[in-house]
Amino acid sequence: MNRPTAPASASLLQRIQALAPDTLKGIRRGIEKESLRAKPDGSLALTPHPAALGSALTHPNITTDFSESQVELITGVHKSVEDCLAELREVHQFTYRTLDAMGDEMLWVSSMPCGLPTDETIPIGRYGSSNVGRAKSVYRMGLGHRYGRRMQTISGIHYNWSLPGVSSEDYFSLIRNFRRHAFLLLYLFGASPAVCSSFVAGREHELQALNDNTMYMPHGTSLRMGRLGYQSDAQSTLAVSYNSLDGYGASLQDALTRPYAAYAKVGIRNPGGDYNQLATSLLQIENEFYGTIRPKRVIFPGERPLHALRERGVEYVEVRLLDLDPFEPIGINAQTMRFIDVFLLHCLLSDSPPDSPEEIARLARNQHRVAARGREPGLRLERADTELTLTDWGHELVAQCAPIAAALDAAHGGSLYSEAVQAAAAALDNPDSLASARVLAAMQQDFGGSFIGFTRAASETTRGALLGQPFQDAQQARFAAMSTQSVDEQKAIEGADTMPFDIYLTQYLSPGRLGLKARQADKKAEKKPDAKADKRAEAAHAHEAEPVSVPAPLPAH
Repeated sequence: MNRPTAPASASLLQRIQALAPDTLKGIRRGIEKESLRAKPDGSLALTPHPAALGSALTHPNITTDFSESQVELITGVHKSVEDCLAELREVHQFTYRTLDAMGDEMLWVSSMPCGLPTDETIPIGRYGSSNVGRAKSVYRMGLGHRYGRRMQTISGIHYNWSLPGVSSEDYFSLIRNFRRHAFLLLYLFGASPAVCSSFVAGREHELQALNDNTMYMPHGTSLRMGRLGYQSDAQSTLAVSYNSLDGYGASLQDALTRPYAAYAKVGIRNPGGDYNQLATSLLQIENEFYGTIRPKRVIFPGERPLHALRERGVEYVEVRLLDLDPFEPIGINAQTMRFIDVFLLHCLLSDSPPDSPEEIARLARNQHRVAARGREPGLRLERADTELTLTDWGHELVAQCAPIAAALDAAHGGSLYSEAVQAAAAALDNPDSLASARVLAAMQQDFGGSFIGFTRAASETTRGALLGQPFQDAQQARFAAMSTQSVDEQKAIEGADTMPFDIYLTQYLSPGRLGLKARQADKKAEKKPDAKADKRAEAAHAHEAEPVSVPAPLPAH
């Protein structure tokens, strides 16, 4: 089918040609993958985080997200897609073997949750008795009060990405373009078009009934990224600009220090004296700010993430809109990762005009439209003062990505990046090939339209496949040693604490810790490779940015 496309501009082609092969080989990526632990009947496992997996506070590869029942598996920083996936698979194998030794729990392979108990019985993450561990649990208690615990059990994949020699200004240009064009990733890789009806019980929604226990959107791609997912009336009042580090920092600082009436009613403590939340501001800490992509920086022990960004600039970006792919044993595959690499380079190299409040509002409308109706024939999206179809706009972007993929193939050898771009172009013309469509087709064909039935079977298949793959004794011993070491590290942190928790929180949450002076480094110097920063990034695992007192260079969980 012939479609009007906008080929890469001359300026984009020049920027592509200016990238040396060694620079293109310098892409670094890492993955964080969240999954609920589920029982064989498809209900949430309410058991504590398995002790054999080590300390969720200090383990570099295995932690928890919101809930004790929500495992988060983390890779290091990798030069190659294959090495990154190999580590992710290895962490999965150890985790599955640990769960198998305990009983019959499995990792839920969908982004939308399994069968959930009442909201108040969903267990929040526990991290021990240290100040940093207690703060992490109080933060989660606050999330539960603010948004409900059910919403926090939604799971996804975060893709952390960097390129050497990129300045903070350039990263913010990338972020602006990413937000403009993120609809394409939602369309291509969304895999959550349906949900158990218990998830929406008592809530307003636009979903349709597929059967007595399943709600869905016929053309939906990612309910996780739509109105039922990570959305907040409070945060909808924020129009965060990504035009500069200074502006972004000011927006976040306002949200971190501005009192919010609804949260003030919740209070810091309950009548019994236990903490309800860290603060009554619109955001408790930086990580509470929802977004499809974030600028990130490896932080020092006890440092606030915003302070790190302001003082030392952006080190990498965190892509946050990827659903778990239930057809992939570890939730993502190499072709998806390669397309994201190409897509992010396109966002970085393309012209990126400043954003505006009007554009920010348009982007939010586009995101909701694609999440709920992305495969709808003829779906139109807003671009500037006009509208065009998702498929036409998508084909324009994919055509512009082709020379970037060719440059990556030339640097690495082979044609895998170009094949990823070609697969994206084909998917724009064949929505039935998308994971979101395949999920619905499998549910309806084999499981009577049951979301729980389909996902339970897919989770059991994944469990069996990963348990059946070779895992050497040396690998098992290495991970077991890491688990033991992480427990020892948690005990050391707890033993070193001398400050009362109340004082610790007061000091950590002080506005002065946010870095009121933005970094004033010369922009030319900023673009020069920083050997020390690169060394830190190589060692870093992009854990959740929260209060931390673990040895550098690990950022916080």
